[in-house]
Order: sequence, then structure tokens, then C-alpha cells
Amino acid sequence: MVSRCLAHCFSVLVWCRMALTQYSSDQCSWRGSGLTHEGHTQDVEQVYLRCSQGSLEWLYPTGAIIVNLRPNTAPTTASAHLAVCLKPSPESSGTRIYLDRLGELRLLLREHEQAEGRVHCFGIQEGALFIEAVPQMDISRKITAFQYELVRHRPGADLHSLAAPCQPCTDAELLLAVCTNDFVARGRILGVEQREEETSVGVSLSHLYRQKSQVFVWGGVRARRWAGHIHLPRQCGVRPGEGDFLFTGTVRFGEAWLSCGPRYRDFLRVYQEAQSQGTNPCHINTD
Repeated sequence: MVSRCLAHCFSVLVWCRMALTQYSSDQCSWRGSGLTHEGHTQDVEQVYLRCSQGSLEWLYPTGAIIVNLRPNTAPTTASAHLAVCLKPSPESSGTRIYLDRLGELRLLLREHEQAEGRVHCFGIQEGALFIEAVPQMDISRKITAFQYELVRHRPGADLHSLAAPCQPCTDAELLLAVCTNDFVARGRILGVEQREEETSVGVSLSHLYRQKSQVFVWGGVRARRWAGHIHLPRQCGVRPGEGDFLFTGTVRFGEAWLSCGPRYRDFLRVYQEAQSQGTNPCHINTD
């Protein structure tokens, strides 16, 4: 009797350990099926994602899942400026997505809004994702899928798109952006294209100090320059300008988004003043 009890306890401990380690702390992506909830449509499954970027794919959604998105680092004061951005697949359907903060739900994305494929962002302090299956007779063709990225945002940014505010960066923000942003480059504006909700700026770069995810490409032997596009909110009303600019910003889902874009001569003045005072947070080659 005792041996059977010990064996049972051991099996329960093993099962609990397996359940706890099903989603490891370095898990970036999750793929699951609502068929595991068949006959238990009220089930709610916990999902833990602890990377800066990844994806989720939920086939045949039934019941609900709670998605906990956290960086794989210790919490710091900088976490207050951490945001989560979701980019649903155009084929995503079958669910509604809420923000769950201490049991209070706030609707983030309706089912039809997911199919638009637009990026939606929110502060990480706003809660976990509560993804609820929409009741329906046929779930065979329903899949909820999205990519996510955890990014730091500039104070005052619009968290719905994570676009930086249109006002110019302060001197301190500019110097910090040079040190921490995903891309830093010097170049000229080639053209401006106004889109429905954003502006795309074509640029030619004479200096590429840093970039992430290869958003700018080398123009070849003749051009001997880097080129690409930088995005910003349409309401910023950017226009083509002459002369060199310093471009800094973040990369979201393979696209460059502007944080600071002063004329290069203005950046150089700020940079040299800070250098003479010994307050530069980092250094770049300004020759």
C-alpha cells in the first residue's frame, strides 16, 4: 500500500514537473491546437513566452488561452518603457484578443480586425493576452496566428503603433538614441511617399553606423551607398529636405521606424558640446 502511494506521488510530481517545463523560460514561439480542448470548451490554457520576439499559432481554437509575454531578464525600471507589438497574420481568425490585467478584460482585437494584418502595440504593464475562441459550428478552417516583438519605446510615443511622437528629440534623447537604437545612419532624403496611415521616406546613406535585421541594403559598386526606407506616422507631415540628416530608430517586423531625425549639423553641434563636457553616453565616428 505504501509503495503504491509513493509510486502515485512520484508520478504526480513527474507530471507536475512536465507541466511546468512545457514552456521553458527561453521559449520564443508557441504552436497549439484547440482540439485538445474538445469536450472541454471552457478550458483556459496558460502559455509563457519569454523572448524579445517570436510567434504564436493556435489551430482550431476552442476555449481560451492566456499568453504571458515577458523579457527573459530581471525586471528593471526600464521595464516601464517596454511595449509589446503584435502583427496578426492576414489569415488569422476564430478568436477575439483581450488584455487581461488582474482579471479585468479590455478588448484589443476583434476577429475581423486581425485579418487586416496591422501592427498593434501596448505597454507590457497593461497585462497578459487573453485569447478567446469565438463560438462557431465549424472550427476546421480557423487559425489564430501572429508575430510579436518586445521593444522599448520613447516616452510619449503612441503605444497603439509605437510610433515616436512627431516633436523633435531633446538633446539628451538624441544622444541616447545614438547609443541604443536599432539603427543609426547619416544620409539624405530621396523621396517621400504618403500612405494610408504612415509615411515612407526613401533614403540614401553615406554612413551606416549600426543596423539591425538588414533593413538597409548596399547599393553596389556605382552607388557606393546604403539605401532603404524609413517609416513614421502620417500625421508628422514630413517633407523632402536638402542636406544630410542623422537617422535613428527602431526595427519592427523588418521595417525601420524613425525615432530621431535631426539635420546632421544640428546633431554634430549637440554631440561635440557633450563630448567637450564629457557627458556623451557613447561615441561614434563623426569624421
